[in-house]
Amino acid sequence: MARTSARDRKRFNWWRTIAVAFAIALHAGIIIMLLAPAAPPAAKEKNTQKIVRVEFIPPPPPPPPPPPPPPEPPKQPPPKVIKLEKPPPLPPPPAPPPPQEQSIMSTPAEPPRPPAPPPPPANVAPSVDISYKNRNPPKYPIQAVRQGHQGEVILAITINAAGEVVDVKVQKSSGYRELDRAAEDAARHWRFNPGVQNGKPSGGVVLVPVNFSLSGIE
Repeated sequence: MARTSARDRKRFNWWRTIAVAFAIALHAGIIIMLLAPAAPPAAKEKNTQKIVRVEFIPPPPPPPPPPPPPPEPPKQPPPKVIKLEKPPPLPPPPAPPPPQEQSIMSTPAEPPRPPAPPPPPANVAPSVDISYKNRNPPKYPIQAVRQGHQGEVILAITINAAGEVVDVKVQKSSGYRELDRAAEDAARHWRFNPGVQNGKPSGGVVLVPVNFSLSGIE
C-alpha cells in the first residue's frame, strides 16, 4: 500500500488541478453575472414640492349710477265743461189704428206649384264588357314567345249604339307587329257597353290596353 500511494503522489498533475480550478471559477463568475440585475434600480424620483400660486383678482367696478328721472310735464288746466241744454220732450206719436180682422174666405188661396222637372240624364261614356273580353282574350303568338317579345298595345276601338265593334286601330304599338295583330284580332270579337247621350244609347271610341307578358306563360 505504501508503494502505491507514493506512485500516486509522483503522478499528481498540478497543471490539471489548476485548469480544473480555473474552469470552476470561470463558470461561477458567469453564473453570478447572469443572476445579477442588468441595470441598477432606478433611483426614486425626488418628491417635488408643489407650489400653489394665489392670484388676487380685483373686485369689479361699481355699477354706474342710475340716470336722473325725467322732468315732470307742465300741468295743464282742466278743460272747460260745457253744459248742453236738453231740448223739450217730443209729444208721443199717435196710436196706430187697430188691425181689421179678415175672414178665411176673403183671402184667395195660392195656386198649386208645378212639379219640379226631372234632372237631365247623365251622359255615360262607352266601356268594355269585361265578360266578353275575358271570353276572347288575345292569343300570344308562338313566334313572339320563342323570340321573347312582350309589351303593351293600346287599341282605339270604335263602337256603335248597340255596342258592336265598327273599327279597330292601334293607338300605341307594343313595338312588335305580331303582338299588335293579335290584339286587333281579339278586339274584333269583343262586346262593349254603349254610352248614353241625353238618355239614349250612343256609340263612341274606347281606348283599351292589351298587355302581353311572358311571366304568365309556362
